[in-house]
Amino acid sequence: MEQQLLEVEQRERHAQTRKKGYLLAAILALVFVIVAATGIVSRLSERRALAKETEAIAIPSVEVVRPTPEPPQQELVLPSTLQAYIESPIYARTNGYLGRWYKDIGSRAKKGDQLADIDTPEVDQELMQARAARDQAEAQLKLAQSSAKRWESLQKMDAVSEQETEERSSSYAQGEAGLNAATANVRRLEQLESFKHLYAPFSGVVTRRNVDVGALVNAGNGGASQELFVVAQIDPIRIYVDVPENDSPSIRPGVSADIQIPELVGQHFTGSVVRTADSIDPATRTLRTEIDVPNPKGHLLPGSYAQVHFALKQQVQQLTIPTNALLFRTEGPRAAIVGQDGKVQLKTVALGRDFGTTVEILSGLSPGDSVVLSPSDSLEDGEQVHVSRGGGKQ
Repeated sequence: MEQQLLEVEQRERHAQTRKKGYLLAAILALVFVIVAATGIVSRLSERRALAKETEAIAIPSVEVVRPTPEPPQQELVLPSTLQAYIESPIYARTNGYLGRWYKDIGSRAKKGDQLADIDTPEVDQELMQARAARDQAEAQLKLAQSSAKRWESLQKMDAVSEQETEERSSSYAQGEAGLNAATANVRRLEQLESFKHLYAPFSGVVTRRNVDVGALVNAGNGGASQELFVVAQIDPIRIYVDVPENDSPSIRPGVSADIQIPELVGQHFTGSVVRTADSIDPATRTLRTEIDVPNPKGHLLPGSYAQVHFALKQQVQQLTIPTNALLFRTEGPRAAIVGQDGKVQLKTVALGRDFGTTVEILSGLSPGDSVVLSPSDSLEDGEQVHVSRGGGKQ
């Protein structure tokens, strides 16, 4: 009996042992399946991640920037040189020697003020000779006149022939013509002698005196040495500037201009446009513009360098973008715009002024466009791109 109980217990122990073995095997099989499934899922995830990364790498990343609107009022600064309103060189109209000068450089002269005297001995002698010749012609005319009247009286009495009377009348007419010629010569020499006095043609300042007492003076303007004085009117003073063609529509008579002289720190002078050339110079693409500036105290000197400041209102809104945002191709300058769908659109733009790091865009862009910075030469229209979050100004 006890033997049977032992056998039963042994069979039960063996059964339990087999159950535990089966359970352990099942657990091990389950663990193996889980591990295998996990590995498969991990490899699939890695493949998907690699595929996504490959696709992301294939799409280029770009930085974008928004165009910057320019202020509605723009300052235009142009270089210029001050010029006298009127400047005239004074030449001699007669030959001689400079006897005396009355105005030196820097002297103020009113219209009609005497500048210098010229000694003209040759002209004086010619004038005396011409006057003597006129007196001689006048005496001969009186004699011819009395002779003609006497012969006319004798001819009425048939005491002389008609031919002799006509000869006396002709002599009288010749004497009258000779007197007129002598008188005209005297007037010519008197006028020529009057040129020995040099006068200021207008009110201004003497900017140059090129001769001194005793210098030989020749009539005319045959050379630079014949220029005796230079007189300039400096109130108002005149300025010529060449306005770029892009800004020419804003320049018209009456537009105010601020004048700054580098040497006169802190001083500003105001002038206005008085006239323009109404024509664009095809060589420089500029508009010649004249500005008059009041100069009652004479602070502005002809020949000085000046800067002319115009405050111009923009006719249309203009934008600026960095210079490295442009593409230069056979179609002309273009900008790459990123749309809402992340695709690139190449737009042709019209360039304005170049400010160095930025450039003015006259047309082709709007303030809301996202412009690609440093676009690659291979960038194509419609290409998908990725906008970098840290790049540019949104």
